[in-house]
Amino acid sequence: MSVLFTPIKLRGLELANRIVVSPMCQYSAENGAANDWHFTHINTLALSGAAMFCIEATHVEPIGRITPGCLGLWDDATEAALVPILTSVRKHSKTAIAMQLAHAGRKGSSHKPWDGGQQIAPASGGWQTVAPSAVPHKDGELAPEALDTDGLARIRDAFVSAAQRAARLGIDAIELHAAHGYLLHQFLSPLANRRSDAYGGSLENRMRYPLELFDAVRSVFPADKPVGVRVSATDWVDGGWDLDQTIVFAQELKRRDVDWIDVSSGGVSPLQKITLGPGYQVPFAAAVKQATGLPTMAVGLITQAQQAEEIVASGKADMVALARGMLYDPRWGWHAAAELGGQVAAPPQYWRSQPSTQKELFGRTTFGAR
Repeated sequence: MSVLFTPIKLRGLELANRIVVSPMCQYSAENGAANDWHFTHINTLALSGAAMFCIEATHVEPIGRITPGCLGLWDDATEAALVPILTSVRKHSKTAIAMQLAHAGRKGSSHKPWDGGQQIAPASGGWQTVAPSAVPHKDGELAPEALDTDGLARIRDAFVSAAQRAARLGIDAIELHAAHGYLLHQFLSPLANRRSDAYGGSLENRMRYPLELFDAVRSVFPADKPVGVRVSATDWVDGGWDLDQTIVFAQELKRRDVDWIDVSSGGVSPLQKITLGPGYQVPFAAAVKQATGLPTMAVGLITQAQQAEEIVASGKADMVALARGMLYDPRWGWHAAAELGGQVAAPPQYWRSQPSTQKELFGRTTFGAR
């Protein structure tokens, strides 16, 4: 029996399998609001066979966006834009819908990746970014403003407000983005955090603000719905954030009843040196799981069904989250189920698509068509 296609329960949310569609920035919003591109994108991947789809990094204030095209959830307009999309998903799919709440910090005010991804100067339509310290992401960029007490409170309140809006939208789970060099990761990493107050210096101090944000979001999101955290397990730079610190952070989150740790890596420094390969980040997820006992998600170049099965069956992670693999094959979950002998939920309009050799794929053996 395929372990990948066994259920897992996260608080009151029961997932039918261990496959997650990873949050993937689309850089296609208009003033933070979702539009017809998001309608197509989300509805398509909600039929992938994954038990949970996570909406892309959804920013909690306008200056927290990576690019001018990034998704947001900071006012009534951005909230209302998601309603028809989620209504359609609920009508046609059984997948759970999560949302990744994020703030880009010093990596904000950037061009879209296909436009070069470089920082946009305020005079050219960009904005002044903020960060733990006035240290730019890379040489030549406009330095961010170091957050003062009021700024820290404003962003914390923005996360709380976004979580409340997500709850009102009926979102099933929240993931806080503390990875890839964005604001919460910037607080964690000594490469970005040069503060000398209670939020900088020691590991305890560098963890303080991300932990405060987690507590604030957890306190306003429904108690029966899970909240997880995505982390970068290492900066891939000597003297930066590393796996040992990640484990300490995960242990602190465990004390606060976090529901999963989504284990990625990198993003805080252009000096990073990463050796890419299939499943290259899986050992990080395994280490966090072993040290903490927390449910973990493995991410990063997971593309094959047998590869995903081995990760979960061997206990290296509890779930696998796919990004590029899902974009390339929007029915990845169906094909993995066919290969591994699992079942997936699919709309009845598609039941007759299953190959004659896979009559159990959708849990239906006959269709009764004329």
